[in-house]
Amino acid sequence: MNAIIVSALLGVVMMFSGIFTTNKSLIKNIAAVGVLVLLAANLMEMYDLFAFDINTHDLIVTQRYGLFFNSIAYLATFIYIVLSGNDITEVGVNVAEYFALIFFVLCGVAILSSFNGLLMLFIGVEILSIPLYILTGSDKRNLKSNEASLKYFLMGSFSTGIMLMGIALIYGGTGSFGMVHTTLRGVVTASQPVSYLLVAGLLLLFASMSFKVSAAPFHFWTPDVYDGAPSVFTSFMSTIVKAAGMIAFIRVFENQFTVLGPTWRIIVDFVIVSTLLIGNITAVFQQSVKRMLAYSSIAQAGFMLFALYANNTEIAKEGILLYAAAYSIATIGIFAVLIKLHDYTLDGFNGLAKKEPVLAFTATVSLLSLSGIPLTAGFFAKYYVLAGAMQAGGALWLIIVAVLLAAVSVYYYFRVIQAMYFKSGDPQTLPITSGFKGVLIAVAALIILLGIWPSVLLSWLYF
Repeated sequence: MNAIIVSALLGVVMMFSGIFTTNKSLIKNIAAVGVLVLLAANLMEMYDLFAFDINTHDLIVTQRYGLFFNSIAYLATFIYIVLSGNDITEVGVNVAEYFALIFFVLCGVAILSSFNGLLMLFIGVEILSIPLYILTGSDKRNLKSNEASLKYFLMGSFSTGIMLMGIALIYGGTGSFGMVHTTLRGVVTASQPVSYLLVAGLLLLFASMSFKVSAAPFHFWTPDVYDGAPSVFTSFMSTIVKAAGMIAFIRVFENQFTVLGPTWRIIVDFVIVSTLLIGNITAVFQQSVKRMLAYSSIAQAGFMLFALYANNTEIAKEGILLYAAAYSIATIGIFAVLIKLHDYTLDGFNGLAKKEPVLAFTATVSLLSLSGIPLTAGFFAKYYVLAGAMQAGGALWLIIVAVLLAAVSVYYYFRVIQAMYFKSGDPQTLPITSGFKGVLIAVAALIILLGIWPSVLLSWLYF
């Protein structure tokens, strides 16, 4: 409960900070300190040092695994604010409100990592999503931002309706708003046939959660929304928010293979293959690096879904945590570089290595990690989730398809690296401070560290 309460309070604090000061740098610093306070509060609960004693009637159940994910999310948010906080302040005049909305999103993250019922899942998803609709349209002078916000709001509202219908049907089929796997286990134990209401509810809930993590065939909103939103908020939406949605997805649908049989595996197979295929193949044809990253985020969701396919094996549970860390840090790193460029096309990266070698180096390490090249965090992240699927008795053909499509991703990521190092040009950049470069180097070092020694992160889960 520490993370939920503290993040909500910090959101309120940030809202009122805008009344007392208009100093954008000060507001950014308050937000950065606030994230550290939130991280500390979460760690205190994780190590049983202090926790708010509130009776949630089992609607919220905090476990070490969820608290550990919170820590990863908050650490990634701190890196995000340190790297891109100044760019957030340049989006518009309502700087304090932007940071307040980010803290409210983090409150939703905390709920999604510890919910213990379908109603709390719905509340967590909405607390996570509604601030994002506002942040997407925060650049009011940009018609693309306004269009993306409206599209995101309409599509998000539609998916929320589907989720509520699914929850209602599940209740009709089981008589409970409890966690799906717990309820179904009771149904199976009683030797009762699974009702059509329950099956329909599960399919609707699965569709709505697929929308939230931009898994195909419910991915269609992602490219336009990510491309139209201010780049600094796209970085946040495609990392911490996506990882939180994936954790919730896995929590609500864990252990389903033992209950629904082979049909469930076929559905997950289809979603994984279509997500990997559409994300990777479409990214190849993009000339805008920002739009290419939007499609690649769809492909990354396909890999994360292997943790769901792995049926709650230990290595898959570790893998999704490592994937959340690796993917978030690398994507925040590449977006921090992208934001500093005036031209988001491939040509805008031409010759960047000569003009800004630190930016090019960090972008290269981030892209190598996203493609899963060894000695980067992304390699072990992909290895863990695929190994979890194999351990759970997954189909070998599906693993082979994933590896082949990961090879396709190498092509479009390396196009950016080629442009930076092997093409001539004079890329125009925003002013870049030495402090910003220092943080970029630290981000690159962290990606390499996790790629060489992933246990440095995972060991804290059991410490």
